[in-house]
Amino acid sequence: MFKEHDQLVLIADISEKGLRAGDVGTIVHIHPEERAFVVEFMALDGDTLAIATVLPSQARPITGQDITHSRVIEAV
Repeated sequence: MFKEHDQLVLIADISEKGLRAGDVGTIVHIHPEERAFVVEFMALDGDTLAIATVLPSQARPITGQDITHSRVIEAV
């Protein structure tokens, strides 16, 4: 379903990283059998804000109906 470099949308908060449902990240590694993904979350200026391990149940693929939204993330 997902491939490396695909973007995904969180459908659950990852509070220990300051991430919220709706945040968009890029998959940088897929664990065997897609048990989890390592995802990079970046600021709009391109700086990395967080790298998190995301379970398939915590994310969904992006769609043509998604829109970019901005929020300020607290430093973790």
